[in-house]
Amino acid sequence: MSIEDEKCNMTNKLSHFDEQGAARMVDVSTKDETFREAVAEGRIMMLPETLAIIVDRKIAKGDVFGVARLAGIMAAKKTSELIPLCHPLALSSIAIDLQPDNTESCVRIRATVRTTGRTGVEMEALTAVSAAGLTIYDMCKSVDREMMIADVRLMKKSGGKSGTFERKTSS
Repeated sequence: MSIEDEKCNMTNKLSHFDEQGAARMVDVSTKDETFREAVAEGRIMMLPETLAIIVDRKIAKGDVFGVARLAGIMAAKKTSELIPLCHPLALSSIAIDLQPDNTESCVRIRATVRTTGRTGVEMEALTAVSAAGLTIYDMCKSVDREMMIADVRLMKKSGGKSGTFERKTSS
């Protein structure tokens, strides 16, 4: 198979490209509106001392979990402005859960996003997790520059023609 044939096959499989291979926003106007939900997770790993300072609310910049939660919510709402081909959506619910994990010295981040619409909310959930992790990093970098955001991934999505997806393993 030639490179051109391969490119054409790939173009036909990827909905964000037209027949000539140019990027485009997918037309969802003929899709049915359905309830849609997506859950994404990630974590930010850090020194045990950093986690203790966060939990004890001793970071000079303020309440790390409160600010990270707000950042995640705001980022989910702005996803279409950050990711070029995402549709702007009227989100009905965004929940950000931040759980300190002393065993692994990390903060586990979970975002659940819901809407009723013609396209899914996976990108909004992933963006929320990423922004919450980046906010934790920003607020704590003065005490720990080796923090690492990791494992940002879709855990579950439901709604729409493709149905339900659920990740089989959490690691």
